[in-house]
Amino acid sequence: MAPIPGSGLAKGLAVTLRTMTKKTVTEQYPDTQPDLPPRTRGVIGLFEENCTVCMLCARECPDWCIYIDSHKETVPAAAPGGRERSRNVLDRFAIDFSLCMYCGICIEVCPFDALFWSPEFEYAETDIHELTHERDKLREWMWTVPAPPALDPAAEEPKEIAAARKTAEKLAATQAAEAAQAAEAAQGPEATEAEEAAQGAETTEAVEATQAAEPVEPPQATAVTEPTEPPKPAEPSQPAESAQPNPAESSKPTEPAEPSPLAKPAQPNPAEAPSASPVDPAEPPEGQS
Repeated sequence: MAPIPGSGLAKGLAVTLRTMTKKTVTEQYPDTQPDLPPRTRGVIGLFEENCTVCMLCARECPDWCIYIDSHKETVPAAAPGGRERSRNVLDRFAIDFSLCMYCGICIEVCPFDALFWSPEFEYAETDIHELTHERDKLREWMWTVPAPPALDPAAEEPKEIAAARKTAEKLAATQAAEAAQAAEAAQGPEATEAEEAAQGAETTEAVEATQAAEPVEPPQATAVTEPTEPPKPAEPSQPAESAQPNPAESSKPTEPAEPSPLAKPAQPNPAEAPSASPVDPAEPPEGQS
C-alpha cells in the first residue's frame, strides 16, 4: 500500500506538539552532576598492575593515539637451580584524547583487563597539547569506574574465583595439618596413649552395641529322663570261719625245709595268722566236769 502523501510531515508535527506540552527541566550543571548511565564512555582508565606491556592495545588502535614505553628486567630464579627470567616493566602509558574517537577497541582487545571505561567527562583543556594524559592521570580515573553488573545467580562461577578458592582451601588444610602435628608433638606419648584408649573404648562400645542388636535365640527344650534307682551298697563280706586244728595231724612231726642260702627268712604276716576261735563261757573246758 502506497503511503499517504504528507504522512511523514504529520508525524513530525505530532512529536513537536507533544514536546511543547511537556514541562522543561533544566539540569543545573556544574552545581548538579548529571545522572549518567553506567556504561557511559567518558574517558579511559588504566589499572597499571594488570598491564604486561604486550603492546596489543597500541597496535590495534585505529588512531594510533596510545604511547607505551618499557624496559626489561631480569627476575632471579624462584628455586635454587632454576633459570633466570626476564619481564617487561612499564615506563610510560599515555593516551592522546585529541585523537581518540572513543571506539573502545583498546579496552576490548586487552587480554589482562588493564583498561576500563570511566563515566568521567570533565577533562577539557584550553591547550590541545594538554589532552595527552599520562598514566598517573589515567590511574586516577580508574577509581571512578563503576562496579560491574551482578552476575546471574544461575550462571557458572568464574574460573579465576574457583581457582583462588581451591588454592585457599588447600593452604588452609595444609596449615591445619601442620598445627595438628605440632600439637601432637607437644603433647607427647601421653596424648597418643589417651587417643588409643579412647579408640579402644569406642571399638568395645561398637562391639557391645552390635551384640545387643543381634537377636537372641530361645533355649531349646531338653528331653526329661526318668530318675534311675541308685545302686545298692555292696554287702560286707563275712569273715571266713577259722579252721579248727586237727589233733591227729598236729601230732605228726614235720620235717623242717632246708633253707635256701639266697632266700630270706619269711616274716610272719599278722594279717594271715589264724584267729583263735571264741570260747563259749557256758561250756566248761575239757577235763573239768
